[in-house]
Amino acid sequence: SLLLAFYCMGEFELIEKYFKVPHARKDVVMGPGDDCALLTLPPDTQLAVSTDTLVSGVHFFPDMDPVDLGYKALAVNLSDLAAMGAEPRWVSLALTLPAVNEAWVAGFAEGFLELAEYYNVALVGGDMTRGPLSITVSVKGSVPTGRALMRSGARVGESLMICGFRPQRTEYQDASQFTIHPYISTG
Repeated sequence: SLLLAFYCMGEFELIEKYFKVPHARKDVVMGPGDDCALLTLPPDTQLAVSTDTLVSGVHFFPDMDPVDLGYKALAVNLSDLAAMGAEPRWVSLALTLPAVNEAWVAGFAEGFLELAEYYNVALVGGDMTRGPLSITVSVKGSVPTGRALMRSGARVGESLMICGFRPQRTEYQDASQFTIHPYISTG
């Protein structure tokens, strides 16, 4: 049964098999495998952190492809760092699963880690538990001290630019159908 599978392959086995990947970041002193991650910020920078939770049936369709969902879960968080002008560095992931479906977990990890690798973001920790399907992602990045782009910095008369494909409302019934392709550039 699925419940038995959850107990047979527990949290640590799933993390080891699907989410523990080597990374090249020198700023990760301790990643997954201990009680918490140890990270080093570059000098003269501030830590930027954003956390979002995606809930099945609310933020995405329950039958959404797990590869696309893994990608989306990280993409929506990376866009928050980009909005602040922060360089993405690290991510934590908490998955709540109703039961273990190894094919689903493998697909989710594939999409999530593909985007993480593309932006050189190290998965440094997280949690996995049983319950209704939800995904919580916390991204961490750095921004030069005093240089964060905050909403309060907008002034009357300035322009807001939206780049890329913007679908017509009639094409989609729900925002969870969008595939997000973040473009992150700092400078």
